[in-house]
Amino acid sequence: MKKTVWALLDDRMGSIGQARGILGVLDDSYDIIEKKIVYNRWAKLPNCLKGASRLGMNRKESSCLHAPWPDLILSISRRTTPIARWIKRQSGGKSKIVQLMYPGKCGINDLDLVIVPEHDRKPERRGNLFYITGCAHRVSEQALAEARQKWTPVFASLPRPWTTVIIGGAIKDAPFSEENARALTAEIRRIYDQSGGSVLITTSRRTGVAAERIIKDGLKDIPAYTYWWGEQKENPIMGFYACPERIIVTGDTVSMCSESCGSGKPVLIFCGKNWLRPKHLRFVRSLYDGGFACAADAPDALSFKPRQRLDPARKIAAEIARLF
Repeated sequence: MKKTVWALLDDRMGSIGQARGILGVLDDSYDIIEKKIVYNRWAKLPNCLKGASRLGMNRKESSCLHAPWPDLILSISRRTTPIARWIKRQSGGKSKIVQLMYPGKCGINDLDLVIVPEHDRKPERRGNLFYITGCAHRVSEQALAEARQKWTPVFASLPRPWTTVIIGGAIKDAPFSEENARALTAEIRRIYDQSGGSVLITTSRRTGVAAERIIKDGLKDIPAYTYWWGEQKENPIMGFYACPERIIVTGDTVSMCSESCGSGKPVLIFCGKNWLRPKHLRFVRSLYDGGFACAADAPDALSFKPRQRLDPARKIAAEIARLF
């Protein structure tokens, strides 16, 4: 008999991407139901005040939560944790909870499996904490194969090798400075001068107008397929993961770097100066230590080969199976 999974999906696209990465590798013994969660003004309250409740949930706009209760709840953020705990209590303890990201100590014993990135390792020892490098993502072998078939003809007129460039930007209290935009442009040019070919480049909402302009101007003579933030055309990001010989990615987000390392391609990470916080630098170091990536400015960056493809979703799926 199939086990029922409720995935509590809110408005955080990064967390939704992680959740769907996990759901996508569960085998056919699971029946997956996505539950839309919309928050109200009480959602900002600390979880210790909300307890095991739907206090922060807009019940009119969210999916209905009622019996029969699921075998498994996938809670994708701190704000969905109280709702997951409420469901578990309504089920009489039948429903098991898998929590993405550490939600704080309050009520953590109600959670059957808590997925925590290695760079956020906690001092306490708990049997329900499971550590992974990076985060779960959607860049599966099947998705890569489908993207190669779709996007290779689109990029075919560009000279090879193809170098993907994925650019994030500002993080909390730290803008993506013009200095770092120039330094990134210089790294891209250095690699291009050594390898030739062309670039497949994309920016994000956080890159900023000034930084994006510096990058555009600095690379305007290099053959490229571009997807600048806000362009009205199909997002080629899966093709950017599947098709190139290498990937350059900025180290400001766990999701971008994890997806890049999930491609199995050589990944070169740009960290810049006076930008990334200790948490980001711990994360980048975990990718270096695991052999998934190297520094973009390393002398031997062009000869780097990854030891393996980063695939935490499958490790998480195996842990979920052990719950039953």
